[in-house]
Amino acid sequence: MMLGIDLGGSNVRIGQISDGKVVKKIVEPSMAGLSLEDSLAYFKKLIRGMMTDDIEGIGIGVPSVVDIARGIVYNVANIPAWQEVPLKEILSATFNVPVFINNDSNCFVLGEKEFGIGREFKDVVGVTLGTGVGAGIIINDQLYAGKNSGAGEIGCIPYLEATLEHYCGSEFFKLHNTTGMIAAEKALEGELGLWKEFGKHIGVLMQTILFAYDPQLIIIGGGIAGAFPYFSDEMYTIMESFPYPETIKNIQIKVSRNADIGILGAGALVVNKIEMY
Repeated sequence: MMLGIDLGGSNVRIGQISDGKVVKKIVEPSMAGLSLEDSLAYFKKLIRGMMTDDIEGIGIGVPSVVDIARGIVYNVANIPAWQEVPLKEILSATFNVPVFINNDSNCFVLGEKEFGIGREFKDVVGVTLGTGVGAGIIINDQLYAGKNSGAGEIGCIPYLEATLEHYCGSEFFKLHNTTGMIAAEKALEGELGLWKEFGKHIGVLMQTILFAYDPQLIIIGGGIAGAFPYFSDEMYTIMESFPYPETIKNIQIKVSRNADIGILGAGALVVNKIEMY
């Protein structure tokens, strides 16, 4: 058994994983307002409460750049105190088990590859649509993280007056003085205009993924993924302009349905003993 930890900006999700399933889980507030010392003490307390004698290792997905080999996290999103933290060294010494750390988007796609809808595919991109836009990449059955775990940061690519993230994440709805949740509620009443505009931007995002990686499968996850039926038609319409028709004919796009996939992906770091690619 192992622990998988999905360290989000708002919540810390920790799960005990056995046979590819989360058998026990806690969800607690994140460490946004705490000092470095207090946040680490709080984090260790949460982990300690989930540790058992049969835990073989700890895997952690972090919304930041990660020195994967050394387990150092940098500039963690929404935890200002975590600018440069040797998290692997700290936790290994505390709990006396192997610790593996990677970017949270990498953990998302790894979880889908190992335990979810990506199992039958060799080349997969998992893209998360939420506060930000990130992606994890599987090439020939292996996670490709890049030197600094940032190989999938496609949301940072310049687009229109800002970046893809600006138009394909929650910032898009702020630009229209609303939220994704409110827009989804209005969609139930038939108001789809905003989602159609959003879908056009997502179509460009999908084309960018195809140009960069040409995968067999794109998996969409994150908080906005549940609204896929509202924006998918416009997304596919934009994708029709892709210059390689065979690519569009063969690509599969699926939506993640497992709320625990981030936890499972973090646990997969332990299963595969992933340190660097």
